[in-house]
Order: sequence, then C-alpha cells, then structure tokens
Amino acid sequence: MKRLLILFLIPFLFQACDKNDPAPNTNVSANVNAHVDNWIYENMKFWYYWTDDITASPDSTLAPDAFFASLKSSQDRFSWIEPNFTDLLGELRGVTKEPGFEYSLYLESQGSNNVIMQILYIKPNSPASSAGLNRGDVINQINGTQITKDNYKDLLDKLSENHSLTYKSLNIDTRSLGDSRTINLVPVEYAEDPNFLNKVLTYGDRKIGYYVYNLFSEGPTDGSKTYSDEMDQVFGSFQSQGITDLIVDLRFNSGGAETAAQNLASLIANGITSSTVFVSHQYNTQVTNEIKSNPNLGVGYLSVPFVAKPQNIGNLLRDNRVYILTGSRTASASELIINGLKPFMDVFLVGGTTIGKNVGSITIYNDNDPNNKWGMQPIVTKLLNNAGQSDYTNGFTPQIQDYDNSLYLYPLGDPREALLSKTISQITGIAQPARTMKIENAGQLLYHSLDLKKRSGVVTVDIPF
Repeated sequence: MKRLLILFLIPFLFQACDKNDPAPNTNVSANVNAHVDNWIYENMKFWYYWTDDITASPDSTLAPDAFFASLKSSQDRFSWIEPNFTDLLGELRGVTKEPGFEYSLYLESQGSNNVIMQILYIKPNSPASSAGLNRGDVINQINGTQITKDNYKDLLDKLSENHSLTYKSLNIDTRSLGDSRTINLVPVEYAEDPNFLNKVLTYGDRKIGYYVYNLFSEGPTDGSKTYSDEMDQVFGSFQSQGITDLIVDLRFNSGGAETAAQNLASLIANGITSSTVFVSHQYNTQVTNEIKSNPNLGVGYLSVPFVAKPQNIGNLLRDNRVYILTGSRTASASELIINGLKPFMDVFLVGGTTIGKNVGSITIYNDNDPNNKWGMQPIVTKLLNNAGQSDYTNGFTPQIQDYDNSLYLYPLGDPREALLSKTISQITGIAQPARTMKIENAGQLLYHSLDLKKRSGVVTVDIPF
C-alpha cells in the first residue's frame, strides 16, 4: 500500500504539477517572471508548512529565486529552489559531478590565513580513488594556488572541473605527512553507493557490527538491486554472525530518502512490527484536511510504519542499545533514525552535535512546461517519532563528544580510528590509546564539503495525490 514517505536529504521524489499548478500565464511579455512566480506562489501557498507566514501580496516581478526567498518563513532554514529540476533530481539521488572525495577545511595554524583541506573519505571507483588519494591526506593547493580564508570558496568551485591538487600523503604508520606532490583529476558524474563499509570486530564475547552509511538513497531506478537491498544483505550478515553490539556510522550522512531511513530503522529497532509507527507527519491544515478527506487515503497516511524485516538484529543487541557515530553535518534522515529509534531502544551517540532538522520537504517541478524548468524543495511537514517527540531543532548532543579533527586520521573501520575507538571502549570497557596532534582551532571547522551539496539536510516526502 502506498504511503506518505519523507526523505531526509535524499528521497522518494514527488512531482507536483496537477491540481496545484496555476494556469500558464499567457501575458509573460508583460512580466517575464510572472509565469514561474505564479507557479511558485500557488504551490507554496498550498504545500508549505508555514503557509500562514506567506505574504498575501508578493512581488511577482522578482526573479524566481528571489521570489521564492521572499515567501520563506523566518523559521525556515532548509527550503530551496533551483533553475533546472533535472539537476535537482540528480542531486537528491546522490549524483553529482565530482572527483570523488569528501573533505574538511581548517586553518593551517592558529592565526594563519592559509587553509588546509583534509580528506575525510574516498569514494570507490572514483577519479580520486584511481589517483591513489586516501583518508587523511592533506591538500593545500588547487590549480597551483594556495588555499586561503579569502579564496577557498572560489577554489572549491574548480573541483567540478578538470583541476590539479597539491597535497601531502598521510603515512598513518609513521604518523607523518610526506613530501608535496601534484596530481590532475578529471571529475565525473558520480552516483554514490551509501553502503560504504561493514565489518565485524570481535573482543572476547562481544561481536561488534560496524556499518558506515553515508547517504539515504534507494539508488538506481532501472529495476536493478537497490541500495536498501544491499543494506538488507549487510544486516543479514550481521545476523548470521551473531553480533552482540551495533555501531552505525552516520558522521558523513546529511540526509536523504525517508524510505531508506525507514528501511534502516526497521533493521535495527527491537520489538516492532509492520503496524508499529516509525514516524508521523504533521502538515499544514489544508494538506492535512486533504489527506483525511480523501477516501483513498485517510488519517492512516499521516504516519509511516516500520517494515517487518527478516534481517532485523534488534533482539541480538545487548542492553537493547545501538551506538551511532555523528558529526557536525549529520542531519535530516540521520536524525530521523536517532529520533525514530529512541522510543524502542537506548540510542548512544559518539561524535559531534547534529544539525537539528526535524522537518521534511517535497520536490515540486513541472516537466510538461517548456517555459518553466525550475524545481523547488520546500519544507512541508514536521516529523514526530512514535512517542510524538520532535524536539531536536538544536540537534542531538552525543553522550561522548569528539570533534573528530585529528591531524592523523586512521582509516574508517580501523579500531584505532577516533570515534570507533571511543565506542569500542564504551562497549568493552577496554581503554584505547589516546590521540595526539589535534588540528589547531579544534572545534572551529572552517568548511565541510557536504555544505556544497544541495541535498544535505533534506527530508523529502512523497505525497499520494
């Protein structure tokens, strides 16, 4: 049965172009923006969560992006619009033109104007992977130009074009950076598989399942195996190996499709059935009434249940606890997982405070209008867990806080890696070696590559009408 589904930053995409699309403006010569602006206004007025905050007399002479911004509520941190809906759809599915790595920017030293770019992880089968780059490598020049506080935004724009990088390779065994070298990279249209890494770590009678999941996406739409199918296989393996503890690494996951979040939560939550509510949606009054009055929908479509999964490992976990690793860009669907699991088990967080996105959006576009290629992603719903809780606009603060900004980054999955090491210690009671050589200005991250991705922090919902 079709359900209302929300995506946190990646999605089940929905096209709104029927009853809520205004009739085409036949007098566009009088106002070149009116046609698109009228479409924006009618859709926002109906769907927008803060519809009552929309002005009754907007300026339809504004360019569409400025017009959209003029309608937004002061409470809205997340809605956006793009000139080409095709680009928007690709971004939401995790497809971008890129060299294939995520990174953070820090000052080279306290008081310096120079900036270093530290690689956080390399995506498989990408140009960066083929070039031999690794997590922890430090980049200081793009196209031969030193990265600084003044120019880094302009230089980052070059990463979607053919470019060169000057960097120092990390030798984790000697805890040192090598000599500078320069490589050339040719970006590609890259579809990221979010199932980045999984393994089982054994400590005495504890078998710890470790799973790195970097994006909430269903993946290919051509009938092939989805990313959620791959996720099921991972948890089936955890189940067959009899894990006693689970660590889900979401530090690089800033959101995506609610359906993918629903799938992950259904593999973890203890004591749930297919009739147990995972998340409830709170829309504006007119959308709520439309759903309730529709004989094919009704009040049941205001909530999304868990899915009965034979690979569920909830009853295997000791102390009914799941460990989740977080970072400063953990958001949206990742936070939906945290909030959605809380009524059913102990959710123990390690890492950085999350962003605080408790709302969801839909994708609105009209592929039948040659005069309107715009696509928008407005917030339309607030998200509540099974206990009716949605109080995390300031983010979730971990029980064990760590900014994860060591100069020497161990590979993901290595028991010496910062957040994983702290979590293993929490599980086993065995102290792990302390880290040294923090980045200067600890906790004052200058920039993060996830900030460039429009899909970051988005929860998209699929409306069944």
